[in-house]
Amino acid sequence: MDDKDLRHQPDHNSDHHSEDENHIVALPLYMMVFGVLVVGTILTVAVAFVDLDHIFPGANTLVALSIAFFKMACVVLIFMHVRWSSRLIWLMAIAGFFWLAIMFAFTMQDYLTRSSGTFTG
Repeated sequence: MDDKDLRHQPDHNSDHHSEDENHIVALPLYMMVFGVLVVGTILTVAVAFVDLDHIFPGANTLVALSIAFFKMACVVLIFMHVRWSSRLIWLMAIAGFFWLAIMFAFTMQDYLTRSSGTFTG
């Protein structure tokens, strides 16, 4: 093949494929997510100083985990660019959350079936 034939060959390494495009996120969006993370952290610390056991035992843990889940979702969607990714990436992210839920369920099953821990012997 000469140079003329090579010029007309498709370039498989080019960045013109829609699947392979990198999404550029504006700096204000990153700063907004950073602000959400900071506020979420401050809110988590503030909730830790309030006793929510009058609602139900473990309410503080549920509130803290809910805030942490929201912060994690912000990081995954924006900082890791999952929001603009393909369906396969979305499937993998959701599978990771599902696996985490299974691990939490097993942990809570073990934790809730234990005795109170008081020794009266």
